[in-house]
Amino acid sequence: MLHRTTRRPQFFYTTAPMPCPYLAGRTERKIVTELTGPDSEKLHDRLSRAGFRRSHNIAYSPVCPGCQACIPIRIQCERFQPDRTQRRVARANTGLRVHEATSRATAEQFALFQRYQQARHNDGDMASMGFYDYRAMVEDTPITTGIVEFRDEEDRLVAGCLTDWLSDGLSAVYSFYDPALERQSLGTFMVLWLVRRALQLGLPYVYLGYWVPQSRKMAYKARFQPSEILTGGHWRRMQDSDIVQVTE
Repeated sequence: MLHRTTRRPQFFYTTAPMPCPYLAGRTERKIVTELTGPDSEKLHDRLSRAGFRRSHNIAYSPVCPGCQACIPIRIQCERFQPDRTQRRVARANTGLRVHEATSRATAEQFALFQRYQQARHNDGDMASMGFYDYRAMVEDTPITTGIVEFRDEEDRLVAGCLTDWLSDGLSAVYSFYDPALERQSLGTFMVLWLVRRALQLGLPYVYLGYWVPQSRKMAYKARFQPSEILTGGHWRRMQDSDIVQVTE
């Protein structure tokens, strides 16, 4: 007798319009789907390569009418060459100790997360998150996820990066750091560490989410070169002309 496996269909939904978190005066809409079941890892892999991002057990991608400001971007790890500023950042943070922790929220992480939100994003929704919201962000995941912790010589947590492990790379889901250490450029250092770690694991890419050239908070991602951007359904090498065209 022949046994056939019935696979549950994957449903996608479009969210209601909301104010754009990156560009003032614009409206955001997303297409979302649930990551659940035994095939969650494979589905997340496929969707990541299609430009989706993950939040909790949801994968999403912007589908904003009349706007294509959010451009998926990933670093080509084997070809990556840090510039002079990035090399300086790496040297300034050589004393940090790195620990790849499991996806378990701690009070120490949350305290640092709160300080970061109040200093950098106090007008955003995440600034009002309580510990249980933070725990859900970290722990509600159906895929391989962890928090990379960065500690100083006195074992104080100074930065953290919620990271997804994909079959072709590492995905930086969300990072935060001690705002009192602004001059150490810990955000940049965490990306540099992810590139190094991906190379150690034999993975070709670090996924940085969306490059939003018109947003000061998101435009920095173009500084990690060479990178690829997803346009017209295909990943291609970012060119200097891409940056010029979108910033004119």
